[in-house]
Amino acid sequence: MKRILIASMHEAAGKTSIIAGMIAAAQKKYGYIKPLGDRLIYKRKKNVDHDATVLLKILGHDEEPDSISLGFSHSKLRFKYDDRSVRKALADMAESQGKGCDALIIEGGRDLAFGASVHLDSISLVRYLDARLVLVIGGDVDQVMDDVEFLRSYVDFSDIDFGGVIINKIHDIDDFKNSYLKSVTDTGIAVLGIIPYKAQLTHFTMSFLADRFVAKVIAGEEGLNNIVKHIFVGAMSTEESLRNPLFNKEHKLLITSGDRSDMIVAALESDTAGVILTNNLLPPPNIVSRAAEKRIPLLLVSYDTYEVARQMDNFHSLLMPDNRENVKFLGRLVSEYVEVDRMIG
Repeated sequence: MKRILIASMHEAAGKTSIIAGMIAAAQKKYGYIKPLGDRLIYKRKKNVDHDATVLLKILGHDEEPDSISLGFSHSKLRFKYDDRSVRKALADMAESQGKGCDALIIEGGRDLAFGASVHLDSISLVRYLDARLVLVIGGDVDQVMDDVEFLRSYVDFSDIDFGGVIINKIHDIDDFKNSYLKSVTDTGIAVLGIIPYKAQLTHFTMSFLADRFVAKVIAGEEGLNNIVKHIFVGAMSTEESLRNPLFNKEHKLLITSGDRSDMIVAALESDTAGVILTNNLLPPPNIVSRAAEKRIPLLLVSYDTYEVARQMDNFHSLLMPDNRENVKFLGRLVSEYVEVDRMIG
């Protein structure tokens, strides 16, 4: 059984999406583990890793996310494992989850160094599990070229199986191939795929926002898969908002205090993906009923409007297990742009 560790140089490079695409492409039967959780959400009264939750569901596995991870907290892991015991635990997990599969996919942490102090960084995992390392490099062209040069100059791959890189989120593939690809391959680093940037993969769903804010869904639960394409902060008067072109955009998210009934009603009567109600204030029952009728989610949070908007500035769009359209789309992208057989070896 092949073991492939998919890691990245930076956070949000697209590791999880590429793994989801490999699974959706259905070319092989995969097992999956994520030894060190790094993207925590609160589910069923405990912390679990978002990426592991999503990929287990796509795989159709019944395991709990914590069964394919050694943990999340560096301090607890440092107390529980040393170099020898972490090797044993990883070997047992890999054997269990890879049984009967064509390949076991191991997902690394948020960047190449993450987990080094607890023996769970990506390079250590490759050595412990005798796996092939594949790095995902995502971002603008300058960042891609910086990462490639850093790998060539400062990372020693001589004692591991380094399969190469997948270059993700490229806006103009033809230009990249014509202007930069030779410079990458001249370093001796194999390019296993170049995946184009796709705007639809950057949009949030209301379900994602409900998870991230640990929000209470008070109406419109059927619309949690609604996709947010625009964000409107309802801090001005309703009259001014209605004149604002952004308020009239399709698939918008409204962020406003729960006592702004006029603003919420206006949103419900237009093309709105959902509403985040701030300050833990509930709107009147008739508005809640109207949202339920229109299947527009109302998410109640304790933060104020400014804090919700501030936090959203730092959010990266994450794949949701119920977003089947995006999962299928990722499968097509991986099939078209990634040399999966060459990657696995």
